[in-house]
Amino acid sequence: MRIVARLHGYPPRHNAGAEWMVHSMLRALVQRGHDVSVWLSRYTDDKADYELDGVKVIPLQSRLDAGTAIRHSDVVVSHLENVPSAGALARGYGKPLAVVCHNTHRQSFREMAAGCDLAVYNSQWMRREAELFFGEYPRGVRPGRDVIVRPPVFADEYRTKPGSKVTLVNLNEEKGGKLFEKLARRMPDVQFLAVVGAYGEQIVPDLPNVEVIDHMCGHEMRDAVYGKTRVLLMPSSYESWGRAGVEAMASGIPVIAHPTPGLCESLGEAGVFIDLHDVDGYEMAIRKLLASRSEYGLVSKRAKARSAELDPAVDLATWCDAVEALA
Repeated sequence: MRIVARLHGYPPRHNAGAEWMVHSMLRALVQRGHDVSVWLSRYTDDKADYELDGVKVIPLQSRLDAGTAIRHSDVVVSHLENVPSAGALARGYGKPLAVVCHNTHRQSFREMAAGCDLAVYNSQWMRREAELFFGEYPRGVRPGRDVIVRPPVFADEYRTKPGSKVTLVNLNEEKGGKLFEKLARRMPDVQFLAVVGAYGEQIVPDLPNVEVIDHMCGHEMRDAVYGKTRVLLMPSSYESWGRAGVEAMASGIPVIAHPTPGLCESLGEAGVFIDLHDVDGYEMAIRKLLASRSEYGLVSKRAKARSAELDPAVDLATWCDAVEALA
């Protein structure tokens, strides 16, 4: 099959969780023997086509004929801002459309999942929210079919020996940038690691106990981030899933998180859940994990067990089967 994905950004230039989720899914289709290409809609520094894990990527500066590619495709894949335009082209050329949904906002269901041939939800709770949303509308508005594909994390690609630092990936306010800075100021005796994110205004602490790492390709995260991390923080105000936490658990790294529905589902019993406004609670949990070998070992063991439960093989097989059934 010829599968064309219309996306705004892609690794290794754009490395948000949504893009790595879709890349993992497209890579699985390549491994099934399909021809997969990604056509970008935003300008980047890339001026020539490139390939990542068998997925061909066509930057906007390279070629402008995404519509022609969709016309000659067997299946169209899209997500986020490109769904309306990609969906219009797919309908115009009579091509089936698969939409990957990354959040539970009503706009996502209304403008992205509605009417598509295949909707991909990243969690059980997202599917439940979608059912509530589409229950208010006529049957024809529902996606033709839906599947759940939890953001695929291949544990072997992230597993390493944990380091010594307390880490936050993506320093924007919604991900916990302000809390991270408060903790670093309150705990000058603790070493922190700040990883600049792919989007949002970054709150970058200028403190002697904070190492700052620039935005990077996901293939580099194991050595550059998780190999330096003792505890990962995820005090996000919203997470539909929380890929970074799952990546960290592959190495048995404890994750302290705000209990969003997505993080509760992804981390399960391995998560250490504290409200994002409870700065004292975060400090106490960090100090306990850093000071107590037995406590750290217990949480680390639960993290490794949860990582094993989230093996992506079954979800990716479900995804590939669903896409192949569209053509």
